[in-house]
Amino acid sequence: MFRITDVVKHLLIINVLMYFATLLMGEPSWGASIDNMEWGRYQLAIFYPTSPFFQPYQIVTHMFMHADITHLFFNMFGLFMFGPPLEAALGPKRFLYFYFFTGFGALALHLFVKFIELNYLGADPIIIHYPALGASGAIFGLLAGFGTLFPNQVIQLLFPPIPMKAKYFVLIYGGIELFMGFGGVGSGVAHFAHVGGAIFGFLLILYWQRYGSRLL
Repeated sequence: MFRITDVVKHLLIINVLMYFATLLMGEPSWGASIDNMEWGRYQLAIFYPTSPFFQPYQIVTHMFMHADITHLFFNMFGLFMFGPPLEAALGPKRFLYFYFFTGFGALALHLFVKFIELNYLGADPIIIHYPALGASGAIFGLLAGFGTLFPNQVIQLLFPPIPMKAKYFVLIYGGIELFMGFGGVGSGVAHFAHVGGAIFGFLLILYWQRYGSRLL
């Protein structure tokens, strides 16, 4: 069992503080919100770049916003479970780089899919006003990184409550997300962001294993 590591601890604290801080922010002056989200999360979640609600800082802040306490809990549970062994293996600087790299990679694939939907698949233009938020992309990156570095490590699943090697868990979970993304299942969930985080996490670990890293 890995102890909680410094970067993981600080990420947990920041995410929790940001969640509760947004609850204290005021409502918009024009009296509207999206999906009943508090105004703070509405400002700090990320919108499609052509939306009038888009702001460059949202590229970072959306990773620390969560829709509700359940969303926050499961993402932080994933960070707590898979973050410490990765930080111990990579070191604090590389781990933090990995976390943000996979989060940004998740966002890149999410926005690319939205671009395809809008320009080639006839999606309703209103989707540019639907915000995306959460650490899920980075968490899927951690999951993929864990499965790559510790492929034969057995993890105990919650649902269903069975043990499974990490490499199989990553493949199955990633496959489910890909299927749900193409099938439009749970349309309020950014499934391709999850897939993107996992892909970028897997590729970065492979790159470091082959070429090393200048990060200490």
